[in-house]
Amino acid sequence: MHTVVIGAGVVGMATAYYLHREGHRVSVVDAGPGPGLATSRANGAQLSYSFVAPLADPAVLPKLPAWLLGRDTPLRWRPRLDPAQWRWCLDFLRACTRGRSRATTRELLALGLYSRQCVHELVGRERPDFDFSSRGKLLVYQDAAAYGRALAQMDYQATLGCAQRALDRQACLDLEPALADIGASIAGAIYTPTEDAGDCLRLCTELERLLRAAPGAVDFHFDTPVTALRGEGGRIVALATPQGELQADQYVLAGGIGAQALARRLGLDLRIYPLKGYSLTYTLTADSVAPVSSISDIGRKVVYARLGQRLRVAGMVDIGAADAAIDPLRTDSLAADVARFFPRLNPAGAPQPWAGLRPARPDGKPLIGATPWRNLWLNAGHGGLGFTLAAGSARMLVDLMRGRRPAVDPAAFALAA
Repeated sequence: MHTVVIGAGVVGMATAYYLHREGHRVSVVDAGPGPGLATSRANGAQLSYSFVAPLADPAVLPKLPAWLLGRDTPLRWRPRLDPAQWRWCLDFLRACTRGRSRATTRELLALGLYSRQCVHELVGRERPDFDFSSRGKLLVYQDAAAYGRALAQMDYQATLGCAQRALDRQACLDLEPALADIGASIAGAIYTPTEDAGDCLRLCTELERLLRAAPGAVDFHFDTPVTALRGEGGRIVALATPQGELQADQYVLAGGIGAQALARRLGLDLRIYPLKGYSLTYTLTADSVAPVSSISDIGRKVVYARLGQRLRVAGMVDIGAADAAIDPLRTDSLAADVARFFPRLNPAGAPQPWAGLRPARPDGKPLIGATPWRNLWLNAGHGGLGFTLAAGSARMLVDLMRGRRPAVDPAAFALAA
């Protein structure tokens, strides 16, 4: 069976990997010159299997006026004359209820914990070189009320099988001494020992290397944008590219932001909208006072991940950004956050900035599974959780394609009729 995967980000590459292991003949098509060069290129680098609570949460609502109107806020909205933006925002607000947020957390946590199992199996089997580490994740709170809400969320997630523990200020500093400079302001922390970190781009290139070298090697069509999917009689019969048509038995739409436009031409609205994020990558020195664990500054919504002798710092959500161009105001703000949190970082020169468009759905859940077109499948809309959920999502999709019941309930991630 010949299957074409549209998209060579981490979700598409993981899908190609698991399809190949099942014996499929696989082709990967992407507009870029190589794998992982769009949203996967320099993301937050955290594999946060347990930290999957959606952005759509009632606790967000009181913060929205300040966030949306401010210039230097974690979330920034720039209204556009774009019906898709307004529809997405309205759907997001509808999802900000306690019941929906809890249900989504439960569903994403099941997929996250399954993805962790898949990642560890993949790492053990293939030994890919991508600065993978398993040192846990620390959520740092500098606001007592926010920490109180986090403790309630921790108790809820414990009922779902998530192993976390609360730390007071001193326990937090004992675990991560690099936080000493802000120690006096720490209200508490939540520590999850089972979280990982890694370089998403390098994982994509490692998967390409493995798939090119394997028997029945995967075909890669880079610099090949997909302009349309041609359907006849309820099936996709070809995908169109500037280089000509490509035909296969099955097609998987895993193209991040681009999935929305391709699906729309087939009469499907995936409700995927770009949320722009930013990152800085610092090269560390012998004098750097830098964290070893992954850390999230909850107040500023900034994440820190150690990648060998580098530190990846990521954050910000821009709603309404037209492209992935770097906004110096946002990267300067991110750098200021780093200077406040780790004033003795002492990096080797200026950090490398990056911006990318996260393919987000209003409720925070990706779409994984079948479509009304009999041979077209979805693995798209992961938002900021693409790296975290890629392995579990891909394996789940391949199970569905093979007619097997996945380890995670597929109904939670199915395209609505």
